[in-house]
Amino acid sequence: MAMVRILTVLFAIFVVLSSCKKEKQQKVSLREDIAFLANDSLAGRETGTPQEIVAAEYLQQRMKSIGLLPKGNAGTFFQTFTFKPKTDPHSEVQFVNGDGTITGTNVIGYIDNEAEKTVIIGAHYDHLGMGGEGSLYAEGEAIHNGADDNASGVGVMLQLAQKLKDTLTGSNYLFMAFSGEEMGLLGSNYFCKNPTIDLKKANYMINMDMVGRLKEDKTLAISGTGTAAVWPQVLNSSNEVFKLVLSESGMGPSDHTSFYLQDIPVLHFFTGQHEDYHKPTDDFEKLNYQGMEQIKDYIVAVIGELDDAPKLGFRITKNESEEVPRFKVGLGVMPDYLFDGAGMRIDGVTKDRPASKAGLLKGDIVVQLGDSIVTDMMSYMRALSAFEEGSTAKVVVDRKGEKVTAEVRF
Repeated sequence: MAMVRILTVLFAIFVVLSSCKKEKQQKVSLREDIAFLANDSLAGRETGTPQEIVAAEYLQQRMKSIGLLPKGNAGTFFQTFTFKPKTDPHSEVQFVNGDGTITGTNVIGYIDNEAEKTVIIGAHYDHLGMGGEGSLYAEGEAIHNGADDNASGVGVMLQLAQKLKDTLTGSNYLFMAFSGEEMGLLGSNYFCKNPTIDLKKANYMINMDMVGRLKEDKTLAISGTGTAAVWPQVLNSSNEVFKLVLSESGMGPSDHTSFYLQDIPVLHFFTGQHEDYHKPTDDFEKLNYQGMEQIKDYIVAVIGELDDAPKLGFRITKNESEEVPRFKVGLGVMPDYLFDGAGMRIDGVTKDRPASKAGLLKGDIVVQLGDSIVTDMMSYMRALSAFEEGSTAKVVVDRKGEKVTAEVRF
């Protein structure tokens, strides 16, 4: 049955390629790219699986149809890497051959404008396969299609490649679909250690990871804004659509971190987590395609602002992840990472966990936990770190303007 699914997908690729050859002007839409990558037949695109290879083949052909040059290994679009799996995104990866190893495949295309500086644009295309480690689905194996995480970022990346081809020519452009992100930023890590371009010419790196769920209030989170002095000014002056939530740190749980660690300015675009994150329900029908088009146009405007500018200077930022308190318990909620008001707003509640049992609801804003006042995400985590399994705590939430008090048992 699995082989039948793979052959079906390969046939779909053949149809797409045939169409591209017959009608060179035909463009594949954002929705079509994401629907393909998030189809059940790709079984969640887990790194090293035959289904990930099918996705890689599709991305290679899409890059060819756009007119990108191959920038992988040996004149191809592919850069393969073999590794022993690791779960810590910031630890050293063992890229080796042998028993128990997995092979991932980065897909890399290039626009050569014979410029002195290069803009790197990336998104990871791997996901969790049938679940396993990293999944938040508690009911057994199921296909995790990863439409938002991160077919959305790859789809926008391909649209950017189409838009930037033969337009803004002040830079070269490297477009990279990373493998192995879910296992610890492995594809981007490997590329940075084995680059196929001169990284000294890299001006900055733009990463898109989960950009498919733009909400009605148009909140868009961008991190890495402290990695170059010009970022805040350019991001704000180019913005006509979004409510921006800016974060300075160049470190984070996505592929831009690998480039930041090479002293390259970075930006990471993100529309927020949701109840379908790392679950089988992250499907392409639920995405905001108009929102993704707006994000694409915004990124083009940012790139355009810097097209004739000198190469950016790199700045080291404070590593916010090192300040995160360690805690032994959890409420069982999905925080709203885009919320910029006072407190910690709940974006989802997990059934049968402490918050659910205490009657907390999606949309509640936690303003006090135990004796600690909660003003933001960091103060919430500090408050949570004071509790152990079996302890109880008073929690106060703002529920549509009314203060509600409950007791949670961890």
